Amino acid sequence: MIGQQKIIAALADVLPDLNTATIAEKLEAPKSSQLGDVAFPTFTLAKALRKAPQQIAADIVATINQEGFEKIVATGPYVNFFLDKVSTSQDILSDVLSKKNTFGDNNDGQTANITIDMSSPNIAKPMSMGHLRSTVIGNALANITQKNGYQPVKINHLGDWGTQFGKLIYAYKTWGSEEEVKSDPIATLLRYYVEFHEKAKADESLNDEGRAWFKKLEDGDAEAHELWQWFRNESLKEFTEIYDRLDIQFDSFNGEAFYNDKMTQVVDLLNEKQLLVESQGAQIVDLSTVDENLTPAMIKRSDGATLYMTRDLAAALYRKNTYNFAKSLYVVGGEQREHFRQMKAVLSLLGFEWADDVEHIAFGLITFNGKKMSTRKGDVVLLKDVLDDAHELALKQIQEKNPTLANKDEVAEKVGAGAVVFHDLMNDRTNNFDFSLEEVVRFEGDTGPYVQYTRARALSILRKAQQEVDMASLSLDDQATWDVVTSLGQFPTVVRQAWQRREPSIIAKYALHLSRAFNKYYANSRILNEDDQLNARLALVNSVAIVLEESLRLLGVKAPEEM
Repeated sequence: MIGQQKIIAALADVLPDLNTATIAEKLEAPKSSQLGDVAFPTFTLAKALRKAPQQIAADIVATINQEGFEKIVATGPYVNFFLDKVSTSQDILSDVLSKKNTFGDNNDGQTANITIDMSSPNIAKPMSMGHLRSTVIGNALANITQKNGYQPVKINHLGDWGTQFGKLIYAYKTWGSEEEVKSDPIATLLRYYVEFHEKAKADESLNDEGRAWFKKLEDGDAEAHELWQWFRNESLKEFTEIYDRLDIQFDSFNGEAFYNDKMTQVVDLLNEKQLLVESQGAQIVDLSTVDENLTPAMIKRSDGATLYMTRDLAAALYRKNTYNFAKSLYVVGGEQREHFRQMKAVLSLLGFEWADDVEHIAFGLITFNGKKMSTRKGDVVLLKDVLDDAHELALKQIQEKNPTLANKDEVAEKVGAGAVVFHDLMNDRTNNFDFSLEEVVRFEGDTGPYVQYTRARALSILRKAQQEVDMASLSLDDQATWDVVTSLGQFPTVVRQAWQRREPSIIAKYALHLSRAFNKYYANSRILNEDDQLNARLALVNSVAIVLEESLRLLGVKAPEEM
C-alpha cells in the first residue's frame, strides 16, 4: 500500500501500545478516493482505550505528526491519510523505473520450496476445457509464489494409472486397431473409451474385463505395459503442444504410475501404526477419531488393487522427502474436497506434523451454455479447439483495428490464448462460471485483451515521444495522474495478498483497475504536451507499461508490443 511505512511510523508514535505489524494489518483503502488514500479504522481500539471509535480517531488526528502528508483527517471512526502528491509520485515512479519487472518482489518465502500439483490430465484422453482451470491457476500461483520469494516446484501428476486403463486396453484389444490409433491417437483412444462405457451399460461384465486388465497391468504383464506406455507417449506429445501454446513448463511429469513401487511403504507405515482395518475384504483407515464426519479412507480394494488415496499418500511422502516443501498445494476441483480432507487426516494419524502444510486449492466448474462437460459421455469441449477459435477471433479484430500490423498472426496467438487464460483467472477461483468465447476475446470491457491493449497503447505513446526519461524529475502534483500513481503504488501489496489468499484473481482485478485508471487519464490528458511535467508524465506511462506487463506475466499471459 502506498506510503505505508510513513503512515505506520506516524501512527506508532501516537499509539505506542500497538506494534508496527498490527498497525500494518489494519490499514485499508478508503471506499472512495475523496475520503483519502489510506484509512486506519479505530473500532478495535475502543475497548482498550475506553473511548468511542469516533473520539479515538479525532484524538489521533489532534496529536499525530502531519509532516510529509497533504492532510490527515478524522472521518467518523476512521483516520484518513491524504498523501503528499509530489513526494509520493516521485517515490513510486522512481521505485518502478529502477526495479522494472522486479517491482513488487519480496523475500517473504526465503527460497523455501512450494510444490504445486497442477493440470494433471488423464493419458489417452485429449485435454479439454475441464483441464484449463487447474493448469492456469496452478501456473499463476507458481509465478506468484516466486514473486513472494518462494521456489515453486510445478508437478504435472499425470492420470496415467487406474481401472480406466484396463478398460481402454480391453476396448483396444476387442474392437480397436493399431492402424486407427496411429492415424489419430488421442481422438481414437477417446472414441474407444466412450464406446466402452456405452457398451458396459448393456453388459456390466465389461467392467470386470476392464478391472482384470488393470490388475494385469499392476502385476507387470508385458503386453498390458507395452500398450499403456504407447498410450502415455502419444498423450504427452499432444499435451506438450497445448502447454507450449500456454507457455507453461513443468518441473516434474511424475504421474500416478511413478508411485507404484512406493505404495508398499505407505501400507507398511499404516500397519506399523495399526491403522489398517479390514472392511468387506478391503483395507481401510477409520478417520472418525480425527473427524467424526469423515468417511473411512480406502487403501486397498478387496482384489488387492490400490486406489487414488494410496498413491496420493505415497506422492505426499515422496514430495516431502524430495523437496522438503514449506507448503504442498493441490490445484484440484472443489468436488475433491473430501478426498484431500481424508488424505490430510491419514497423514496426521501417521504422525506427520507437516500434514498441516498440505493445502487443497479448490476451484469451481466451467460450464458451456450452462452444461457440465463429461468425457465418459463424449460431451467434451477440447482446449485445442477453444485456443484455435480464440486465435481466429483475435485475428479478426486485429485486422479491423490495425490492418498494417506486421506480425498479426503471432499477436493474435498471444491475444487469443491470453484472453482464455485471463478470463479464467479474473474469476474468483472457487466460483463457477459459464464460458462464452465471444465475450472473452473482446478488446473492451473486463478482458485480457483490454489489459494487453492498454499496455500496447502506453508503449505507443513512449515511441511517439522519442525521449529518455530523466530519473531526477518524476514529481506529479495534479489530481488527473493521482489515481494512476496510487494504483501503481498498490502493486507490492496486491502481490502479497494474491499469495496469502492463494487467489490469482486479485492480480487480474488489479490489472483491470490499473488499466481503467490509465485509460481514463489518457482520454482526459495531453500526455505529450511540451511543459515542465512532460518527463514525469512519460515516467508514469512507462511505469504503467512495466507493471501491466508484470501483472500479465504473473497470470501467465503474454503482452504484445503492438496490437
